[in-house]
Amino acid sequence: MLQLYVDSRFLSPYAMAAFVALTEKRLPFTLRGCDLAAGEQLDPAYRAQSLTARVPMLLDGDFALTESSAIIEYLEERYPDAPRVLPAEPRARARARQLQAWLRSDLLPLREERSTEVVFLRPPSQPLSAEARAAGDKLLAVAAAVLPADGGDLFGPWSVVDAELALMLRRLRHDGLPAPLAAYAERQWQRPSLQAWRARQG
Repeated sequence: MLQLYVDSRFLSPYAMAAFVALTEKRLPFTLRGCDLAAGEQLDPAYRAQSLTARVPMLLDGDFALTESSAIIEYLEERYPDAPRVLPAEPRARARARQLQAWLRSDLLPLREERSTEVVFLRPPSQPLSAEARAAGDKLLAVAAAVLPADGGDLFGPWSVVDAELALMLRRLRHDGLPAPLAAYAERQWQRPSLQAWRARQG
């Protein structure tokens, strides 16, 4: 049985991506919460198993793996007969990986000022700074460039990157998200795998 360790508040976008990938691949797994505020990720046993003392962490038998993008790629390769969560075509898969890496490494002012608490729990209390607004504008430009004109999923068949992009876009839902991008993000948000993640928060 696979095990997935996530943050106990279910607010991590990276834990969400791993959870959604497992759910969409229809792989049976158990879920374990890790209280990051209490420092449970720093417990010597967890640190030794995870190497990086981070969540999410996937356990597959005696193999432990952290970093959500690595987990998702591992699941694709380890369980090829399960439904895909990354594109099959090489160029589309490379673009998916590019977007995943970008969403994890850029747009820091936006991620700081519009944390996932804003996405999942409460509206923002302050307007965006100039730096966060610039990051938001960059996000909107990239999203508009990569989304198909018909408003469908990024690569034709749905991929986990659709969920990841939707979460990032929803950071701006109180700050003026253009209607086509808002509709795309909301449609992704209603997907059963994302609803299952949100249900864990309640």
